Amino acid sequence: MAYPFPRFLLLSAAVIATPAFADPIGEDAPDRAPADIVVTGRADPAGLLPDQDTPKQQSAISAAFIAKQAPTLNAFQLVALLPGANVASTDPYGLSASSSLTLRGLGQDEIGVLMEGAPQNDIGYYYAYPSQFADSENLKQVTLAQGAVDLDSPTIGGAAGLLSLALDDPKTAPQAQLDLSLGSYNARRAFARLDTGTIGTTGLRAFVSYSQIQADNWRGAGFDKRRHVDAKLLEEWGKGNRAGLAVSYNETNASTYPSPTLAEFQADGRGFNYDREYTPGNTNYWRLYRAPFRNVYISAPVHLTLADGLALDTTSYLQFGYGNSPYGTQLATTGNSLGTEALADPVALPGAVDGVATVLGNFTGDQFRGGNVSKLTLDAGAHRITAGLWFDYGTDRVLQTYTSIGDDGTPRDRWGYQDKAIRTADGRLLAYENERTVTVTKGFFVADSITLTPRLTVDVGFKGVDVLRSGRNYLPGPQDRVRSDSFAALPRAAIHYKIDDRQQVFANITTSFRAPNEYTLYNVYAEGAVATQGTTALRNEYSVSQELGYRFIGSNLSASLTAFHYRFRNRQLATVVDQGGAQINSTLNAGRQTTYGVDGEIDYRPAAGISLYVSGEYLHARLSDDLPIGADLLPTRGKHAVSSPSVQFGAGAIYDDGRLFGSAAGKYTGRQYATFMNDERIPGYATLDLSVGVHLADWLDGKRTDLRLNAINVTDPRVLSGVQAVSTNARDTIGRNGTLIAGSPPAYYVGGGAAVIATVSRVF
Repeated sequence: MAYPFPRFLLLSAAVIATPAFADPIGEDAPDRAPADIVVTGRADPAGLLPDQDTPKQQSAISAAFIAKQAPTLNAFQLVALLPGANVASTDPYGLSASSSLTLRGLGQDEIGVLMEGAPQNDIGYYYAYPSQFADSENLKQVTLAQGAVDLDSPTIGGAAGLLSLALDDPKTAPQAQLDLSLGSYNARRAFARLDTGTIGTTGLRAFVSYSQIQADNWRGAGFDKRRHVDAKLLEEWGKGNRAGLAVSYNETNASTYPSPTLAEFQADGRGFNYDREYTPGNTNYWRLYRAPFRNVYISAPVHLTLADGLALDTTSYLQFGYGNSPYGTQLATTGNSLGTEALADPVALPGAVDGVATVLGNFTGDQFRGGNVSKLTLDAGAHRITAGLWFDYGTDRVLQTYTSIGDDGTPRDRWGYQDKAIRTADGRLLAYENERTVTVTKGFFVADSITLTPRLTVDVGFKGVDVLRSGRNYLPGPQDRVRSDSFAALPRAAIHYKIDDRQQVFANITTSFRAPNEYTLYNVYAEGAVATQGTTALRNEYSVSQELGYRFIGSNLSASLTAFHYRFRNRQLATVVDQGGAQINSTLNAGRQTTYGVDGEIDYRPAAGISLYVSGEYLHARLSDDLPIGADLLPTRGKHAVSSPSVQFGAGAIYDDGRLFGSAAGKYTGRQYATFMNDERIPGYATLDLSVGVHLADWLDGKRTDLRLNAINVTDPRVLSGVQAVSTNARDTIGRNGTLIAGSPPAYYVGGGAAVIATVSRVF
């Protein structure tokens, strides 16, 4: 949903079973006839990185590894050690939507996210919210492609890469699982899952799970509460035929952690919080900043073998969501406006004193998204030909309204429903923002994977995408209906060569585009006048990227090294702007940008059950243009791109002897600039997570029973973990043409504190 508030991984390249034919660009394919290359590598992946032989940089973690981590961690936190993954978390448990993930310096709105093949990104603003995703116990695998998005992915943009979540399949035999957790900050969590096993002779099997967690805020007043349901129905038959239905429901009432400026953090540190007690007139009371959300994600992936060498893959999906990102503000009974219309009659405000009342400002979104992506794959000699279509329809109803509060500061309605909102004297909804946007996306793609020799494969592909936005601004004023139509042609190519049974090299060139988000289309009104003019003139972001990589796969040592290069036109940079008190996702056009760097990782396995992992990235990201500000130019050419640390390093270790297990994960993130002018930055910082556990099955009845203790952020670093809202310049700056361009401070995420959580997990 489009809202502003909004780990350890031990990597191990495993066995590579080398088929005679490689996969098409970014797509998995069934095995073909084996070539003359010997299978090598380690036999037991132990929950680490699965096999990789795609012609692009890609990493993954499996359920066996995830099961050793804190059960509260979201998908962003789970991939934090991967090369290029810069995760800014504001709470140790991953419950808050105030977090971000950047890859190779590219923002969260540039990362495509799929679950069971269905898009999780917000169609209007491109964000994905990891606290809404499936419970970690139900994840079979999390895959991160740092750069090249699969050709058939139903995502818009994705220049940074693709995060894919696969749910665990239902078990073939009946089974139940119960997990109970207790932790710091009064955290209490329960998870229960029931598998039906194969139902009679139908071939159907299913699981359903329920979880609930509640924890106090680790800083400031308030608490987070989350209820979640996952379910999956699956049938497999014949020669590889498979049909599934996955449902994920999430309901959250989460606190928002305030994002300070650098000066505010230096003055108050972790004490920069909302007020614990309410006093009349106080707009900073914590209950005014609790964000409730409800979301349902439905995916129905189907794979059918139509004939020898011909297969159909189709995924239909639905997404429903409603939520509120509220804030405290004040309204006067007189002097109000609706769009450009001045309200002559006073507004009735419960609790008003001297004509002024403290109220809850609502920023609500009611969103629907549905679509289908289908493809046919034909094996014809040395060719694997893929052709497919994608259709997506989405609606987003955005309102910024007001709700009265009680004498104790408690909102009369935290959801921001219209029937309980404050109205004008003539009964209309008093709204600062009132819009509805329809987004229709149509795409087609074709690809051919050509096996030139048993070792050499060349892939070529093309994708065409059209994004049509049409909407209506319901506020009185000069703007009524808006419309924007964008089309992009996206060619790509890749080459993959197996040097021998242990070594691979690959190279690819891909293209990506992103239309401006829906917020840019609409006028913003303030005090009865147009404050910001909506526009359809913003150009699409377009990028061309290249990768050149090497992999080594051994029985005890695996390594990969990937060099990458990006060139952007009309680089769209996500930020957060204040609109009438609400913090709204928006976009800045940063012009051209050039990025290059190197990702590397090594996994060493000296003995069974022991693995040591290191990763690193060097990133060089520079702006290529000065930034237009009014009639002048801000001298930003050659400056560092924001939120783009030049260096990142990760190190981890894992131990499991069948009785005892443990893990450690450390991550260093280099300094990050927060302004285009590079006149403000945050220093580098390091984090450390530890875990220890025991398998109790052999001491009990043989059924899986684990007890584990996870320590998160054990060094408790008091740092700013990332940039929440970028700024063009923090200090007053003279433009190229001599104009004084006033500075404005960026805002930052405060890094989460230390936490310890204990979990007992039992399978029945």
